[in-house]
Amino acid sequence: MASQLSIKSAIRLSSGFELPLLGLGVYLNDDPKPAVLAALKHGYRHIDSARMYGNEKQVGEAVRESGIPRSQVVVTTKIGNDEHGYALALAAVDDSLKQLGFEYVDIFLIHSAMSDKARRLETWRALIEAKKQGKIKAIGVSNYGVKHLEEIREAGLETPDINQIELQPLCQQKEIVEYSRKHSIIIEAYTPLMRGQWDIPAITDTAKKYNKTPAQILVRWSLQHGFAPLPKSANPERVILNAEVYDFEIDAEDQARIDALDRGKAGEITWNPVDVN
Repeated sequence: MASQLSIKSAIRLSSGFELPLLGLGVYLNDDPKPAVLAALKHGYRHIDSARMYGNEKQVGEAVRESGIPRSQVVVTTKIGNDEHGYALALAAVDDSLKQLGFEYVDIFLIHSAMSDKARRLETWRALIEAKKQGKIKAIGVSNYGVKHLEEIREAGLETPDINQIELQPLCQQKEIVEYSRKHSIIIEAYTPLMRGQWDIPAITDTAKKYNKTPAQILVRWSLQHGFAPLPKSANPERVILNAEVYDFEIDAEDQARIDALDRGKAGEITWNPVDVN
């Protein structure tokens, strides 16, 4: 798979929806339009937003201004933690459609499991309903641990297409990845660039060897593992650089050296609330 990767690479979700493997994250970006426009011009076809980010309106504007047909751009957003519950979640979907200025959202995720079992399941039922109504193309979750995924399975409900989690060399979430693969749930990797914490020989040495930036090594590492990384930058030049990862392949020895950095939960860099009750 690795040698055949390109910026156009996509994976078919269990629902049949095609997910571009490389996406642009827009967290902590109050004005994401320059980054989104640069990404779309350079070949990205997936933009990852959230209601919590407060920038859906600008993302929608950038997609329209790009000139790329709406059907060719995948936009993800997420139900906020304070919007769990059937009625609240359905209202959130409608509000996101309004904010984005879209007739449908490609992918809607539950941003985290931070409520309780009953409200998580009601929120999931709401996303299933909104999908039936044609408002959403694909549905999934974010920051879900195995326990939370099992709740959905035990309730006999539709399996999520996606679980978006923090996933980078120091925090590889192996239990969640193993469960997700067993149940055909695609892993999206947020914080794939480790927030610039690259002063690690396995990363810097590999970057020098391939004449690439540490960020490019980390994106490529994620892609070669079959994840869908969401590198984040507000800088259009870095957005473009982060995608220049298709003219090389990390060999098995170097990939294994980076794999060996895993520290499990202790290696988390960001939010990562996968253990909440």
